[in-house]
Amino acid sequence: MTYTKVHNMKTNNAPVTLQEATEQTSFAHTIKEWEDACKNCRPLTPLTCVTHCRIWKLKNEFRNLNEKMRSPDFMAKLLNTLKNKRRLRILEKVSKGRYSITRLQQELRRLGYHHSKQTITKEYITPLIDVALVQEDQGQYYTTLFGCRLNELIKNFHDTRNILPTHSECYEEAALIMLLDKPKNHEELEGAIPSKSVSRVLNRLQRAGSIQTTKENDYIFHFKTKRDSSNTKFSPTERRVYENIPMEGISACKLAEETKISLRRTYKYLRRLKGKKLVFARKIPKSYSLTAEGLRTALMLKEIRKLVMEASATASQFSGNEGLQELSMPDAYQTKSERKNKKGVPLAPYNLLSEVE
Repeated sequence: MTYTKVHNMKTNNAPVTLQEATEQTSFAHTIKEWEDACKNCRPLTPLTCVTHCRIWKLKNEFRNLNEKMRSPDFMAKLLNTLKNKRRLRILEKVSKGRYSITRLQQELRRLGYHHSKQTITKEYITPLIDVALVQEDQGQYYTTLFGCRLNELIKNFHDTRNILPTHSECYEEAALIMLLDKPKNHEELEGAIPSKSVSRVLNRLQRAGSIQTTKENDYIFHFKTKRDSSNTKFSPTERRVYENIPMEGISACKLAEETKISLRRTYKYLRRLKGKKLVFARKIPKSYSLTAEGLRTALMLKEIRKLVMEASATASQFSGNEGLQELSMPDAYQTKSERKNKKGVPLAPYNLLSEVE
């Protein structure tokens, strides 16, 4: 097959190639098609590939992506870039075709955003380029294959700024990911978030309506002891209270509802059962769980991380290395000054995703 035929069949039009790629289930399928085309391609000279072949240019996109992903703060930078409605609008526009800065300015004005070309370039386009979502060619901007896939993933989720703080260290994202598995208390969340930041992070997420908890600071739960109760004499009410205590424990209020006894009398019989060493009380810290909106956000974060890992594995094929072993970001366990003195450490928040997949 001649170069011209392959070129026309596979790479004649960049937007079409991206559109087709977004319909695939993975980058791997797209890459296989590229490799099949390249095997049968017979360019007249290497320069023909460099100047005309779209596949060659798309492979270069992945080489560029691989270099950017090796930055220790890539995931934080990517997520913070997406917390801006204007950037997302630009990403959406350039995913449909190539736009000059003048045309982008006109499109933003139609949406009610009035900015100079310099502001659009510096504040909105450059951050998208820095995380390999957009590229520039001869004064026109277009999405990369990675950017096109990401845009499809988040196109119906443009309210991240109201949920997640901008320019953050992504501790809020870490908390949401942890809560995907099950509700967790303050102490458990300290496993991925610095202790001094946990309260602030939880307060932010509660104000945004992403997590919820009970009004009480702590629960007093009542549990059965391991003592054999078969030889114990119970009054009818004592037995009813005792038998309604589940293995996982129960609060006095809930127990009063289950037994249909007043709360005052429930406490009275619990004290009697404690005296017989059949029941003990334990203080359980309040736990935090995702709201419906929080679950939606956490699942989106999980899908973004999954896409980045997939793109990383693909990009490594064109860069002569084994790919990224872990996505990196500032370590949640280190102070800000310690992170500055270290080149890069594993991203604690996003490694948590492997536990919930």
